[in-house]
Amino acid sequence: MSAPSPSVPSTIDQVAERVERLLQQHEQLRRTNALLAQQVMALTQERDSLKSRLQAARSRVESLLDRLPSNSQPKDDTP
Repeated sequence: MSAPSPSVPSTIDQVAERVERLLQQHEQLRRTNALLAQQVMALTQERDSLKSRLQAARSRVESLLDRLPSNSQPKDDTP
């Protein structure tokens, strides 16, 4: 059995390099996931705020519409 040449990485070295790359990729994906979770939280809060503002605006419009005079009686503008 001959010893592996120094220029050819051994199977263990190849596996170790692959594991290292996977660990780095895992860490990068973990950071990306945390950033995305923060963005989801911020966008959810913004959506809820906008929904609340929209509901308040609808209520104000409905209130103003209720205060308008009713047109149920026809106007008689003829002299």
